[in-house]
Amino acid sequence: TLDALGSAVAEADVAELPEQLAAFAAQCKEQLAFRYLAGQNGAYPVVFSACQLASGDRDLLLQAFSTLSALLDGQPDLLDAAGQELLLQTLREQREDAEMTLAGIRCVRHACLKHEQNRQDFVKGGILPLLTGAIIQHGSSADVVRTAASALRIMTFDDDIRVPFGHAHDHAKMIVLENDGLRVLIEAAKAFTDNSGVLSELCATLSRLSVRNEFCQEIVDLGGLNFMVTLLADCMEHPDVVKQVLSAIRAVAGNDDVKDAIVDAGATDLIVLAISHHLGNPQICEQGCAALCMLALRKPENCSVIMEGGGALAALQAMKAHPREVAVQKQACMLIRNLVSRSRDFSQPILEMGAENLITEARAAHRDCDDVARAALRDLGCKVELRELWTGQKGSLAQ
Repeated sequence: TLDALGSAVAEADVAELPEQLAAFAAQCKEQLAFRYLAGQNGAYPVVFSACQLASGDRDLLLQAFSTLSALLDGQPDLLDAAGQELLLQTLREQREDAEMTLAGIRCVRHACLKHEQNRQDFVKGGILPLLTGAIIQHGSSADVVRTAASALRIMTFDDDIRVPFGHAHDHAKMIVLENDGLRVLIEAAKAFTDNSGVLSELCATLSRLSVRNEFCQEIVDLGGLNFMVTLLADCMEHPDVVKQVLSAIRAVAGNDDVKDAIVDAGATDLIVLAISHHLGNPQICEQGCAALCMLALRKPENCSVIMEGGGALAALQAMKAHPREVAVQKQACMLIRNLVSRSRDFSQPILEMGAENLITEARAAHRDCDDVARAALRDLGCKVELRELWTGQKGSLAQ
């Protein structure tokens, strides 16, 4: 298939190209092994040349970009500087064209996932205003808004194991401060009140941008919190949406003033309901406990609201439902600890729900839970044997 596409490109056979591109893209979409084999056999220069050949023909260029996107999926190393420039230039020149914008952004997304250098190069090349601009310009296109929000989020990832640290935090700040990203995303949400797929994508991106206290506050000021709470209430049956909203609430609750706004908006009851309703889903249990844990931190008044709403019981039920999920056990232990650390009156009711056994089991089963479980037991007033660490006496270290 690649040879046939190669000869169509070499002969500049524009009539033959659509069929060959379609056949090659279909092969690439089958599995990563096929894409890898193609990449090893020089597919990228062939597809890139096809994109250049197609530059005057909109439909052909769309198809060439779709093929490029399929090839780059999982192998972002293939993209070179000329390819980056072609994508940026197309996104700049064709910004009126929703389909072309979508095709270009899909390529950018694949090129930036797990590839820090590509992310930095694209940001230097001016991709951020192109992405926020696409959301504003094509605000009624669900595909463009979802894909552009997802691409913005990927710019804030730190997922490339080849680099010691990336520019994730800087990129998040640039999206917010230089490109008004929070307003753009929250405004975009208003057009899709009944599209849970787009809303959960926007939520996930907002949570990646909540990297500073003032950004969390800005999300609330722009109406983002109200949209999240409404979304949680309306989409309780969609687990992926629930998970994203809980994660976003957890992120913005990093700001102490925002904690109060979240509780005042009635979100605690909805979070407890989400945990109970999706008790079989470990990610929702984890994110729900984590969100409540953030709301309880340093806030005794919020602890009372969470206790009254059944938050402690929901967390313990989550621990019971997922004994092997270390993340669920850890977040639930941290929540219990935050609930009682400044409000000792809650210790007795929580112990009566069977907390001591569940926390002791978590501690025994998961090494990662030892510290948080011990702290929870201590603050509940249970007796905890503290393992003595090495005290510095002479002699060999015990293994």
